[in-house]
Amino acid sequence: MTVAAYVPPGVGMLALGIVTEVFGPHGEGLPGFDFALCSDRPGPVPTDLRVPLLIEHGLDRLAAADLVIALPWAGFRTPLEPAVLDALSAAHENGALVAAHCVGTFALAAAGLLDGRRATTHWRFAELLARRYPDVAVEPDALYIDEERITTGAGAAAGFDLCLHLLRREYGAAMANAVARDMVLPSHRDGGQAQYLAAPVPEDCQDERLTEVIAWAREHLHEPLPVAELARRAVMSKRSFARRFAAATGTTPHAWLRSLRLSSAEELLETTDLPVEEIAHRVGYGSAAVLREQFVRRRGVPPRSYRRSFTRVP
Repeated sequence: MTVAAYVPPGVGMLALGIVTEVFGPHGEGLPGFDFALCSDRPGPVPTDLRVPLLIEHGLDRLAAADLVIALPWAGFRTPLEPAVLDALSAAHENGALVAAHCVGTFALAAAGLLDGRRATTHWRFAELLARRYPDVAVEPDALYIDEERITTGAGAAAGFDLCLHLLRREYGAAMANAVARDMVLPSHRDGGQAQYLAAPVPEDCQDERLTEVIAWAREHLHEPLPVAELARRAVMSKRSFARRFAAATGTTPHAWLRSLRLSSAEELLETTDLPVEEIAHRVGYGSAAVLREQFVRRRGVPPRSYRRSFTRVP
């Protein structure tokens, strides 16, 4: 995949680091990308930290990319040059997947690419985006929104969520999980800009009983695992368990289990030829029908369609 990140004057260094980390070089067995940074014209570009960045490529690089990412910049309240907006529109017309997160979404909106579509941005600037571009359906609580060939994400570290979603969409969950592990990140987060974690537990969790119960639940995913049973194993009341679980993971036991079950189902669909019914039982669903209902609701496609797209079984 050819990836081009547009670097505007005043680009956010955090966002720049995110896309470079995700689409830059990784270890053996992980996807490689033809990755380039481009700007209005080659040369030095100022950043939000006032550290100049030397960019080798101009706007022509956008036209040849499979994925174009518009990075956020400090001066987003001032419109970009018409040539930039034309280049973003042309890349989309040429078939590229176009994405942005945080206030980079303002660039896509200014180019007219978000008209009649849902989009998100940093929660702090969602109202401004909606007011300035009334044809855009702004959803301020989403971590990211996928509108086929246009994808937008929330602010700051949600750029990782956006980029990992793009990897998951194009290469499958196993590959996105591997890249996330390489970066020591959760592979997927549910919820909105409240930043709920999907399934991981902090390595520095001080509650030994909670850590042991969560490890046990991972090993017994095929069982029903009601919250009452988890609380009993932690020697806590249900209320205390739920409160301490939320403090450690950022989400509820029910949401954590659901996300873990779906992620496990994704990997089994990609890496095995097990029947969907068997996969459903292995991850704790009573039948293939229940797995399918959850999969369609949370992932947008039925399990068999997902398998056809991302199977890695020879």
